[in-house]
Amino acid sequence: MTCGVVALLVAALFLSGIAFRVGADQPHSKLLAWAIHRTMLSSVRRHARREVPRLPLDRATLLAGAALYEQRCIACHGGPGIARAYWVSAMLPTPPYLVDASARWSHAELYALIHDGVKMTGMPAWGEISSDREIAQIVALIEAMPMMTPDQFAQLRRAAAARRR
Repeated sequence: MTCGVVALLVAALFLSGIAFRVGADQPHSKLLAWAIHRTMLSSVRRHARREVPRLPLDRATLLAGAALYEQRCIACHGGPGIARAYWVSAMLPTPPYLVDASARWSHAELYALIHDGVKMTGMPAWGEISSDREIAQIVALIEAMPMMTPDQFAQLRRAAAARRR
C-alpha cells in the first residue's frame, strides 16, 4: 500500500510539471539524465534489427553517404576536423560527435538510431523519409570516419558536393 501511494505521489509530481521541467535551458538532474540515457541505450540495443543493409566502404558509397551526411547530420554531429554548428550548444541533450560512434554502437544499432531517431533529443527518424540504402550509406560513412583524417574528410565532402552540382 505504501509503495503504491508513493508511486502515485511521484507520478502526480511529474505529470503536474512540478518535478519535471521540459525547458531545454537547464540540464536534467544527474539521476534523471542517467536514467534517460540508460533507457535509450537499452532500447536501442533491444530493438535494433539483426538484419540491416550493409554496404561496402568503397568510394561510391562514401560519396553518397557524405552527401547525405552534409545535408542531414553535420550541423548537429560535426565530423573529422569539423565542429558542430554553434547553435547545437543550446540543445539538451547535446548531440554527440559521431567520429567514434562505431566504437560505441554496432552496425545494426547505428542503423536503428538513424532509421528510428531518438525521442526528446531532436534526432529525427530518418527512416520516415529515407530509403534503406540512404540510411546504409550514412552508416557506412560513420563507420569509415575513425579511419579518416580531417583532410581526407574535407576532400570527401568537396567531392560529394561536386557530384551534386
